[in-house]
Amino acid sequence: MSKRYLLPIALILLGVFFGYFDYASEAGTRFAKFPFSLGLDLSGGTHLVYDADLSGVVDGEEKDSLYALRDVIERRVNIFGVSEPLVQVEQNISENGTKGGRLIIELPGVTNVEDTVALIGATPVLEFKIENKNFNSEEVTHNEETGESFYQGRPLLADDVYVSTGLTGRHLKSARLDFNNISSDPFVTLIFNSEGSDIFAELTRDNIGKIIAIYLDGAPITTPVVQNEITGGEAQITGKFTNEEAKLLVGRLNAGALPVPISLLSTQTIGSTLGQDATRDGVKAGLYGLILVALFFMAWYRLPGLFAVISLGFYLVFLLALFKLIPVTLTSAGIAGFILSIGLAVDANVLIFERLKEEQKMEKNTHDAINEAFIRAWASIRDANISSILTAIILFWFGTSLIKGFALTFGLGVLVSMFTAIIFTKSLMLAFIPNNKSTSSAIKFLLGSGLKK
Repeated sequence: MSKRYLLPIALILLGVFFGYFDYASEAGTRFAKFPFSLGLDLSGGTHLVYDADLSGVVDGEEKDSLYALRDVIERRVNIFGVSEPLVQVEQNISENGTKGGRLIIELPGVTNVEDTVALIGATPVLEFKIENKNFNSEEVTHNEETGESFYQGRPLLADDVYVSTGLTGRHLKSARLDFNNISSDPFVTLIFNSEGSDIFAELTRDNIGKIIAIYLDGAPITTPVVQNEITGGEAQITGKFTNEEAKLLVGRLNAGALPVPISLLSTQTIGSTLGQDATRDGVKAGLYGLILVALFFMAWYRLPGLFAVISLGFYLVFLLALFKLIPVTLTSAGIAGFILSIGLAVDANVLIFERLKEEQKMEKNTHDAINEAFIRAWASIRDANISSILTAIILFWFGTSLIKGFALTFGLGVLVSMFTAIIFTKSLMLAFIPNNKSTSSAIKFLLGSGLKK
């Protein structure tokens, strides 16, 4: 077998394998662990928007706190097996100067809003507070009948007694369950990261003989008195826990203690039926576009058009396999980017084939004409595709999640199309088109285009 047949045959066999891989992974016969990863709008699921309270965060640390919040929620939802969760944060400042942020959560496949809200809301807010130096206990009065306490004529608040220190759940590295060697009572040991260790050591050094209150979800769970400076980055919560309560607390803290409080603003549920309809319509649009492009190419460009269609088939199965292997989370916008890239996949072939007509007029051998056509068309193909790739990168870098899905599928499509147009189509033409003078009437017809013979 001539060497010129090796590359096209190898690529055709590779395309057959990718086609089988795409089919088998969806049919569940083989490669079942590589299904398409569908976004919220295609698979159905829950969209939640939370308000993040940044009023207690030190100026300049708002962004870090929001990123820490995002990481905590991602760890939390991943524990429950949610597929491809999307967690985003947005920082904002209101007209009156109040600092705040938004937490946006998308959970594909989760349609039970109550369970989802409970899952997110179960994550505790952990804070360490010290005694308020400005608090005067003599100004506290008590109502014997109701049991309420008042301070300066208003109800006594926890913030009146204790103030925040800046040490929160975002400084927590891990938590573990321990037991008292004498009483066997359970307690929780907190292990801080390097930043938290330094803050905790400074707090205990500056507050010897005073109380450092540990708050969970806005309520004090223990108010220990500092006996001496504590270094090493460990603290103990010794509240009156049962074994189950202490175990649950450790699990919740390890899943993620929220660095800032959050409150639910809105919920939206997308049904699986709507997602299936969107998926079906997107697949139909892609197939119709592919068929129309294939028919036009074979009718207009004849034999080169046939090779371009074969190359387009390889492009399709390879790109779909790539979506599964990376994996790429497909959304409606992502499917739109994929369909748009189909048109660009044949754009390079149009430039090459039109240049081939010019080379034929010079009465060159077919292989010389084909090689020259690819060489001369390359500059235009390169510039056009680089522009498209740069656009996709900018959209992915600065866009929202919806735009990122479009940019990713579009950018991957452009990259794959460059390979199929330059390598695959060229190898097919050189292997299966005889190297005759282009003056032959048969060669002229096969390599011609349009309605003329």
